[in-house]
Amino acid sequence: MTDRAFPCTVDLVVLGSGVAGLTAALTAALDGLSCVVLEHRPVIGGTSARSSGSVWVPDNRYMRDAGRMDDRAEAARYLDALVGDLAPQAMRDRFLDSAPQMQADLENRAGIAFRPLTGAPDYRQDIPGAAPGWRPLEPLPFDGRRLWAWFDRLGTPLPELMILGGMMVTRAEAAQLLRADRSLSGALLGLRLVARHAMDRVRHRRGTRLVMGNALVARLLRACLDIGVRIVTDTETTAINVAQGRAAGVHVRRDGADHTITASRGVVLAGGGFPASAGWRARELPVPVAEHTPAAPGAVGRTLELGLAAGAVLGPAGLDNALWFPSSTMRRADGTLAVWPHILLDRAKPGSLVVDRTGKRFVNEAVSYHEFVRGMYRTNQTGTSVPCWMICDRDFIRRYGLGLIRPRIPYLRRYIKNGYLTEAPDIRALARALDMAEEALADTITRFTGFAQRGQDEDFHRGETLYEQANGDAAHGPNPCLGVIGNGPLYAVRLEPTPLGTSRGLLADTDARVLDGNDAAIPGLYVCGNDMQSAFGGEYPGAGAQLGQAMCFAWLAARHAARDNEKKVEDTWPVPKAAT
Repeated sequence: MTDRAFPCTVDLVVLGSGVAGLTAALTAALDGLSCVVLEHRPVIGGTSARSSGSVWVPDNRYMRDAGRMDDRAEAARYLDALVGDLAPQAMRDRFLDSAPQMQADLENRAGIAFRPLTGAPDYRQDIPGAAPGWRPLEPLPFDGRRLWAWFDRLGTPLPELMILGGMMVTRAEAAQLLRADRSLSGALLGLRLVARHAMDRVRHRRGTRLVMGNALVARLLRACLDIGVRIVTDTETTAINVAQGRAAGVHVRRDGADHTITASRGVVLAGGGFPASAGWRARELPVPVAEHTPAAPGAVGRTLELGLAAGAVLGPAGLDNALWFPSSTMRRADGTLAVWPHILLDRAKPGSLVVDRTGKRFVNEAVSYHEFVRGMYRTNQTGTSVPCWMICDRDFIRRYGLGLIRPRIPYLRRYIKNGYLTEAPDIRALARALDMAEEALADTITRFTGFAQRGQDEDFHRGETLYEQANGDAAHGPNPCLGVIGNGPLYAVRLEPTPLGTSRGLLADTDARVLDGNDAAIPGLYVCGNDMQSAFGGEYPGAGAQLGQAMCFAWLAARHAARDNEKKVEDTWPVPKAAT
């Protein structure tokens, strides 16, 4: 149903059209509730549409099918050690019990399909219970043509994450394409993808073969539309209607007119947290405050404010209230700012290092992006590590790329001219260009060279965990994450801390019901995604942890809202295959 059918009365209102909001709406509709999704921006998907789309689901059906039957206990051990008392144990226990059921249920009833990332280790391999892979699930590619007119209203990935003017590829496909000149399979893959993309561009503004977060949002959107969920864009929610202590609907403004939507089962808050709000960042994040984010422009905390006005409370402040990655930035030709997430493609590769303003290393460069930024803040007491600089030679860029610079680009002049990349003929000249002590940087690189030759980082143990090795270069030895930096020319790119998402949100119980200041559930008011206080206490256990808990608690919220529905929901859900 198009958003022209503006509703006045429904069972459930969902605020936000990212993965969390669409999951809540789809689940509610599958269980017989009428549902409307309200999105205040003109496009669907929020930050989810820009994400990797991975979903962290321990003890998932694919693990069980492969004979890995003890993962529930191992995952509990892992989360207990990682999270501790940063979040209630009941929340992570509910996640561990419900996430596999959620995934299997949505696949069984709505075709929300995934495949396991068997080689994606949990981020904290130093903690008991960490898995070598399988817990993260990747959405299957989706044909955007199935969305018909809605395809043009699907949020797009970051331009820098697409190639050839709008073609998307997975990480595995990107690795194959980089070997296309010496691999028949890589060359054939490239031909297939480019041929499909060329046909797409005849009729569409970008490629219709969707992967990662775009694929997950598109598949959820298609399922919602097929089952009758109403999707209404360009609509501002001005207040939650609380009647007799219960969330009974919302007041909205659209096309200059005010409307009231009554919701017999309640309201779900799924607005994406506050990473795009300068005001919220200034209040909630550590200093120096992050200036940029690639999050969707609509993730400005508006739904948090609506919840607070309805009686909700924020959860306790965490270590840093955000989920982080280091970024580099560059002005695009149109004047907008490109924010590149240094997540997997370069930091762990051999032949680079990161230094602070004094020219010294301060962190293991190959740890997860979240822990890397925590390292930036942890050692910034004297103001030396925010920002910091990633340094490499020309051969490194040719092999692996560097931030916005893709591998095998023959000319770097554009990036040097616009200030994104600093170039120098040797170490001492680079130190001068970066306003560092020459001796300090030279000593750092000399010491690092010795580590690379021996294959052992005596200072920060880079390349010693399975996670770090998985993101290095398996063809390089003796350590896949350590390589010698050449004499010159040398290059540097500036790294800043950047919120991928936020972890402080509204307090909720294990059914995703919003709690008030007395720890009592507010009837009819639910929360999920980054609007909800993190069930992991702001820790980042593995790839897809944000979307994993977002989908899980969205599913639980919808289940609770539908529980007293006349269809008797409990009797209609299929038993997940993973549990048979």
